[in-house]
Amino acid sequence: MSVPPPPGEISFLSVKPDSVTLTWGPPEGLEGSRKFRVTWEGDGTHKSLIVTDMYKVEITALQPGQKYDFRVATEGDHGNHSNLVSASTYTDKLTVVSVDATSVTVSWEQPGGMDQTQLQYQVSYQSPGTDQLTTITTSSLSMTLSDLRPASEYSVRCSFFLRELMKANVLARDKLSNLSDEKDLVNPLDLITALFLCSGHFLQQEIALKMSLCQFAVPLLLPNHDTQQITLMLWAMRDIVKKYTTPSKEFVEDSVVLANLPMVSFVRLGYSSLSKSELLNGVLSKSQQTNRSFVHRNMTGGNSPRQISDGLVEVTWYFPCGKLNTDVFSEPVAVANLCGDIQDFPIQFEFLCKTSAAVFVFCDCFTSDINVPVKHLADRQFFVVSNTEAKGYDAAAFEHILQLKQSVHIKKDSQMNNFQLVHKLHSVVREVVKANPVKFSVEKMAEEANKFNIHVDEDFKLCQAGRKTACSITDHISDISDFKNKHLPLHGEILVELVKVEREQSKHKNAGKRNIEEYKSELRMKQNELRTKQVNKGVNNIMTTFIDALKNSEQCCFFLKWMKINLDNHSREHLSKLREKYKNLCESSSGDETKISDLGKIISSSSLGIEHFLRELGQLYESAQSLPENHPTLRQYEQLPRICAQVMLDGFPLELIDGDASYIPMKWISDVLRELHSLTSCNSKVRVITVLGVQSSGKSTLLNTMFGVQFAVSDGRCTRGAFMQLIRVEEDLKEQLDCDFIMVIDTEGLKAPELAQLDNSYEHDNELATLVVGLSDITIINIAMENAAEMKDILQIVVHAFLRMKEVGKKHMCQFVHQNVPDCSAHTKNANDRRLVLQQLNEMTEVAAKMERKEHNKRFTDIMDYDPEKHSCYLPGLWHGNPPMAPVNAGYSEAVSELKKSIIQRLVDAKTPGVSILQFCERTKDVWNAVKHENFIFSFRNSLEAVAYNMLSVEFNGWELDLRNHMQNWWQQAEAEISNHGTVASSVGTPSHLEDLKECLKHECTSKLEEEVKALMQKLTQYLEQKQKSVHLLGKYREDFVNSIHMLKMETKNSLRSKVDMAVECKKDQVKIEGLKETQSDKMEEQVIKLLDKCRNNQKHKRSELRSEELKKEFDQTWDTTVKSLDIRGLHKQDIDTDILRCLRNNMERKASSAQEIINEINRLDKASDLNEDCIAKSKNWFQKENKNKTMEFEIKLKCKRFIDEKLSAKSDYHSTYTIHILKLIDDSLEKIPDLHTDADFEANLKIQICGHASREFQKMQTTFLEANDPLKCLENFKPEYFRNFKDLFYQRDQCDRKAEDFSKLCLEPAVKEHVNKSLGLAIVKKVMNETNAGIEFRTRTFFQFSILKSLFKGEFEQFERYINEYSSFVEAWIFQRIVDFFSGDHTIADLEDKQLEKITGKIEDVIKDLEAPPNEGDTKTDACSFIEAICQTLSKDLVIPQDALKSVLHLNKAQTKQFSDCLKIYVREMKQSLSAEYHEDTDLRAKLENLPLKPQEELFDRLFGCGKTCPFCRAPCEAAGRGHKEHFVTIHRPQGLGNWQNDSKHLLLDICSSRVASEMRFSCSDTNDVFHPYKDYRSIYPHWRIQPDPSIEASDYWKYVFAKYNQKFADKYKALPADIPAEWHGITQEQAMESLEKVYRLKAQ
Repeated sequence: MSVPPPPGEISFLSVKPDSVTLTWGPPEGLEGSRKFRVTWEGDGTHKSLIVTDMYKVEITALQPGQKYDFRVATEGDHGNHSNLVSASTYTDKLTVVSVDATSVTVSWEQPGGMDQTQLQYQVSYQSPGTDQLTTITTSSLSMTLSDLRPASEYSVRCSFFLRELMKANVLARDKLSNLSDEKDLVNPLDLITALFLCSGHFLQQEIALKMSLCQFAVPLLLPNHDTQQITLMLWAMRDIVKKYTTPSKEFVEDSVVLANLPMVSFVRLGYSSLSKSELLNGVLSKSQQTNRSFVHRNMTGGNSPRQISDGLVEVTWYFPCGKLNTDVFSEPVAVANLCGDIQDFPIQFEFLCKTSAAVFVFCDCFTSDINVPVKHLADRQFFVVSNTEAKGYDAAAFEHILQLKQSVHIKKDSQMNNFQLVHKLHSVVREVVKANPVKFSVEKMAEEANKFNIHVDEDFKLCQAGRKTACSITDHISDISDFKNKHLPLHGEILVELVKVEREQSKHKNAGKRNIEEYKSELRMKQNELRTKQVNKGVNNIMTTFIDALKNSEQCCFFLKWMKINLDNHSREHLSKLREKYKNLCESSSGDETKISDLGKIISSSSLGIEHFLRELGQLYESAQSLPENHPTLRQYEQLPRICAQVMLDGFPLELIDGDASYIPMKWISDVLRELHSLTSCNSKVRVITVLGVQSSGKSTLLNTMFGVQFAVSDGRCTRGAFMQLIRVEEDLKEQLDCDFIMVIDTEGLKAPELAQLDNSYEHDNELATLVVGLSDITIINIAMENAAEMKDILQIVVHAFLRMKEVGKKHMCQFVHQNVPDCSAHTKNANDRRLVLQQLNEMTEVAAKMERKEHNKRFTDIMDYDPEKHSCYLPGLWHGNPPMAPVNAGYSEAVSELKKSIIQRLVDAKTPGVSILQFCERTKDVWNAVKHENFIFSFRNSLEAVAYNMLSVEFNGWELDLRNHMQNWWQQAEAEISNHGTVASSVGTPSHLEDLKECLKHECTSKLEEEVKALMQKLTQYLEQKQKSVHLLGKYREDFVNSIHMLKMETKNSLRSKVDMAVECKKDQVKIEGLKETQSDKMEEQVIKLLDKCRNNQKHKRSELRSEELKKEFDQTWDTTVKSLDIRGLHKQDIDTDILRCLRNNMERKASSAQEIINEINRLDKASDLNEDCIAKSKNWFQKENKNKTMEFEIKLKCKRFIDEKLSAKSDYHSTYTIHILKLIDDSLEKIPDLHTDADFEANLKIQICGHASREFQKMQTTFLEANDPLKCLENFKPEYFRNFKDLFYQRDQCDRKAEDFSKLCLEPAVKEHVNKSLGLAIVKKVMNETNAGIEFRTRTFFQFSILKSLFKGEFEQFERYINEYSSFVEAWIFQRIVDFFSGDHTIADLEDKQLEKITGKIEDVIKDLEAPPNEGDTKTDACSFIEAICQTLSKDLVIPQDALKSVLHLNKAQTKQFSDCLKIYVREMKQSLSAEYHEDTDLRAKLENLPLKPQEELFDRLFGCGKTCPFCRAPCEAAGRGHKEHFVTIHRPQGLGNWQNDSKHLLLDICSSRVASEMRFSCSDTNDVFHPYKDYRSIYPHWRIQPDPSIEASDYWKYVFAKYNQKFADKYKALPADIPAEWHGITQEQAMESLEKVYRLKAQ
């Protein structure tokens, strides 16, 4: 089923208050009956009807003043329909106020988009039955029609052509007529003529400009039939500026009145059947772009008789775009069209002949009565265009006129259609343009007009006086830069310096080490000096002339208009030359980049407009304010604000933000606003609408179209700053809007390429965005195309700034406008995008709110009044086709009109009232003050990034803790497995040889670690792939965290493999001892069994029971005899000191000879100095590196001491691998810090000291071990147990209960205690880190630093000094104390011990239960010994059973399994209760923590201490997360004097390094070889440090307070002179210091 073709374009024949008549073109190619469905909607209704075989319909019963959307579709026979064509219009709203016998009073509403335009209304009325149409013009919104005939009916209509025209609606001419009958339609040319005749001079300019935008022809010669005067409309066309491209690709921008162009004129002589205007439109059209410049007979109302427009000469222009395939003509050309017969208008014809390059005369019948002004055609090329098919055409009749020189006859015959005729005319015009014809500018035409007695519209006194005054100023302009420097000096370099001073007064960026109060005084003095310079410059003749012209109220508007015209012309000409020069430089192969850059800056500063003169006016006024009250200069300028306020009321914009210096001259602006308040009766209210967007997104055009204002739009100048313009609100809207004026603020484009090269462009954009939103009631966010990403950064900044600005206490409205979106379904299609953008904005707002501690702001809509569905508007492109010949898109003007209605309605619905002009003035002050103090160095994106980084750090620390936990649990099992190897407790399947076990465990360690690392890496990847939490900002940190994982893997792997090696080596030594013990115990058991048999035999012979005393005597004799027979020797005692010294000498054998000499002088290491003594002072090269090396020395000693303590707690024998490991620890630590300034002597002294400590401790450890493992002692210790077993067996007593008790107390209990002890360290770490309140301190290094600094306030100077100078030891002690404090309150370590005890005893009970089950077939383990061995084997990875005790339990054990199991379960429960009670006894908490195998304080220290690097300037510790970070950073830096930095006079320095790296200052130290180096280039010395520049001196109030309080004590400590503390620092309280700390770390102190 085929789809019928659509109807043609809709036009409106009549628009009335209650009805609309519309027509449409016939569908192409449709034959037979035609049926159309017409639908319309508006005022809440939706209706439709069917129209058959007609192309028009009248829709009635409509509401006055409403917008209606009409759609028409061709409907097929089967109900199918074509694509829709649509159009919209407003019904008129004419109200009858009163009626009497001979008069009627009517009123109407002002059309939309005309708020700032001086309107004239044309009212037409007609009585039915008469042909007389009366037309009256007025500027009022009501009119009384008098002298009417009584008892007669009149139809009255008010034409709103201006309404549509001011919206730049290309369909405006189609809506001109509003009479009821088609025969009474008014010709559009009559209405245009009447409109110009009735309009004032400025409105004429606005009308001509809008007509030009719509590509309508504008009046060149305007006839007035009442006065018989002809007027050249030169003034009306002054605002029309066109851009085009020449065939040589040269871009040209020029005013149409100044451009020298060839003009071709089209006139009619007598009768012509051809439509001259329609053919002209065709000549100017391309196939893909139809031109409708001229009104012709086939247009709506075009065939109506002309009443006042005959004699009108219209003109339009064709400008090429430089593309041959689209250009109609390759050169610009003007085309004039005379309405009427040239016989009736000889003056116009003669004028056209004089000024035209060629004249085309349309004539079909050349009869004898035709009066041809031949003399006018003699000097010009002319063409006669005739239709040979016309009635009355006589070829011979044209011979007379065709005898003239340069004449050509163009004939349309039956073989030529209109298209071919158009093609012919086009070819002829093109040849005329190519033939180097006569060229005239419109200004030059004015000279000719005077010769023909044609009036020129600008030839009247006020206009010429204004022009003369303006020219007396602008004629002095030859070079714009020179002119500004000479005649506008106050806002040149002086103003730039003043603005710098003002900004410095707000932020004190360059205060340096100077006293703040003194610095402020210096700034005030500098400010006064600059103001004095301005005053001394005085007012020059140019500014005097400018001020005098503004004072002349009659001439002022014309003067300012001429100033604008002249300045724009100068700017275009000047910039054109500069851009050409810039182009040539860029195209030059040897282009100098410096010259190109300099020229670019010149171009960006080469604008000159009225705003520069008004800016100079403001500086004259502000400079005068610095003078004494009665100074004559002050009185001379006191009227300037009032004059400027009047200029605003006259409709001219005023510069709010200085576009060059980027600041608000607050005194000037506030006084202008006060005078404005006075001029508007002191009670006027305003509402503010601002627009914000990137450059070239159509902001100014949007405001101009929406409100009828006249902001500069692409006039060849680089517009900068922000401008405000007043729009008066009509009476009927004042109450609804609660205001008398709307203040519209237009801003320069953000992210402007020409500003990007300026140093402060980023800060400039942020300030501008924040300021305009802060001033507005509603902000239009203008976005090119459908992508909102370009404005997201700006919105981030705005949201963040408002959260900080306490002065701004209101909720702002915003409206998103997406420009150049042609798709009518854009709003629907982009619903998801709008949702996602809002989601991102909500996230930004929530994060920013947390940072600023304003958590009640959770969403973007808490800050801004914004609904993505209601407050997002999509506008089609401005142009319908390709400029410069494209008219304005009709859809654009309609969409802007709807947008305006929406914005006005939002203001009506707004709950906040309008503000007075004085209140607006105060708001401007407040917002500007907030912006000046805002620090834009840190963007909102960086703030989000910081929060995201902290969140990931918290997560990563948790993942790392899990990995360590799992690997520590694995090591506990592995250690137990090694300890149990080769014993009865050894698990089934364990390798029989220790070496095999070692390799097996190493492989298992690697596999387990790989699995854990893979899981950790997966967690990191999943986290970074989330769509929430701003993780997209963390991309650059991914590698750091991956590196941290790899480093964690390597450290853990190396540590565990080393532990396995050492455990196996120790086990080898233990095996020897255990073997010796086992031999002795087996011998003793053999002798005891023999004694048992002997005693039983003796008892049988005696037939009486042996007494216990007798048994004891026999047992003692046997024991002593057996012991004497055993070859028992004491364990070998190693010479530990000699062994350690040997390892040390081997380690240092390749070092410097001086170091070897130091080593060789040592005979006994155990006589070396204690660890507390510094090794650095013994080095020959310690100088200023002392502090850095001391920190390093402490860390190395700490690592070694921890390792030694770990070995001591194992209570094993010494092994040489311990010493080798210690020396490796030292070597690895020194290699990781290549920038340390140490030498071999230092290394030798350090190793001697550490090895000496190890020697002393290991000797003690060996002595203890030998005593505990002496074979004879061990045997003697178990003598009572042997005797009890002997007695039980002799008397045949049940051993189950006693053996169960012994196994529980002697074997299980010590193993369980050891297990709990080993598990307790990590359990404490987890408990502390997971606790809600305390855990925050340990979750990231940033939180950790905040907690330490907060706690320091509770201490004294010594605490601060230790923190700064002994950071490592201080942190370790602080962590230890925090753990002690934590478990001294509501939490106890006993609770954690109970949890671990519960786990292991539960496992023991489960094992007993499982093993006492009925044995499997063939299982022989039914005796107690087998049962005990099975328990030990099952628990071999959890518990290390003491072998001596286990053997004593197994010796002579004849207990039965079932009874033994029952007894054992009871004793396990008793053991659990006993241990729990023991745990809950009062114990020394510190001693317990110190004696744990895995010390929680050390574990937390390793996590939080980080890399250990400190800021090279202030010594603040690095807070970067992970182990693999590439850069070090610190959240809060401190005054350098706290780190013992001194100036040349030995005073401690006040400087903060985060400020110095943004300054021009220099530093020197040992790292620079004492050569001075720029702070800004600090990374060339410290490449791994990132010190964020923070010029705000308010950033470190915490350390200022500390420095001020302990200045003298720090000086005494460092043997320096106290710093010169500014008085302001002494005024900082502890509460303010704490607030500063919270602000910097974005945390709330508890």
